[in-house]
Amino acid sequence: MRLALRMNTYQNLSRRALCIAGCALASLSISDAAHAAGVLAGTLIENTATATYKSGAATASVTSNKVTVKVDELLDVAVTTLSTAPAVARSDPAVLVYSVTNSGNGPEAFDLAADPQVAGNAFDGTITQLALDTNDNGIYEAGIDTVLGAGAATPALAPDRSIKVFVLVTAPAGATDAQTSQVRLTALAATGTGTPGNSFSGQGEGGGDAVVGLTSASANSLASLIASLAAVTLTKTAAITDQFNTAKPVPGATVTYTLSAKVTGTGTVEGLHIIDGIPAGTTYLPGSLKLGTSALSDANDTDAGTASAAGIDVTLPTLAGGTTSDVSFTVTIN
Repeated sequence: MRLALRMNTYQNLSRRALCIAGCALASLSISDAAHAAGVLAGTLIENTATATYKSGAATASVTSNKVTVKVDELLDVAVTTLSTAPAVARSDPAVLVYSVTNSGNGPEAFDLAADPQVAGNAFDGTITQLALDTNDNGIYEAGIDTVLGAGAATPALAPDRSIKVFVLVTAPAGATDAQTSQVRLTALAATGTGTPGNSFSGQGEGGGDAVVGLTSASANSLASLIASLAAVTLTKTAAITDQFNTAKPVPGATVTYTLSAKVTGTGTVEGLHIIDGIPAGTTYLPGSLKLGTSALSDANDTDAGTASAAGIDVTLPTLAGGTTSDVSFTVTIN
């Protein structure tokens, strides 16, 4: 008796698809995660076999029972850094941009954690906020992008779908100009993580199991910061003019004090507030207050300074590193 079997070529699709998904993760770079999911979780793979045979003068065929396999959910994730250059940390938060990709084969949410304490950092930044790029434009927009609360997860991402994540971070007190730092963003599958091959019974899409993939259902990436800060040195000088043209500090002579604020570093200084009292034994010369070469009124009005018999008070505008601003005023020696 001759027996011929014709097997449905779909029979081994489940095993092959899972293998392909795993092998793809091993061979692709993290940024090349497209089409890594394979057959979608919950898919039913069904097949039957047939056989024909001859017995005596009769030819017959027989069909096997149907075998159904439900594809389990594979838990995998990729995290990449989209901030190609170090973000500048000033007084306002720097924004680091990452991409989180669901490289599994079922919808999955991911728990996010940003860690500023990375070995080799010159300073550890302060994380102020995590947010999701609501309109997928890659630019952080306060009031538009979705802020993630502590311990919050991303929405469930479809297989092979990515979401941009913003991490806002500031340089702490004590950081100095041009120091560098890194922040690590980690994404963990909300269903669970662990050794590849471990499974979570009944927690996969469609009621199947969720199986930890080759990434251990956890991935992370580093983004860099550079501090752009500034410091101020304040130098005070005095120029004397007397009635004898000898520059002697005698009664009746005038003394013009100049306060030079020099800003160093690559950052900026905001709200530099300079005050100086009128020295005992002298009298302020009304109308002598200046910012650079521009006169300031003594009154408390809209310009940058005020002056009185007690002293001068000047608030400077934002100053960039590498600049110097001078405040001057004159007194008469009594």
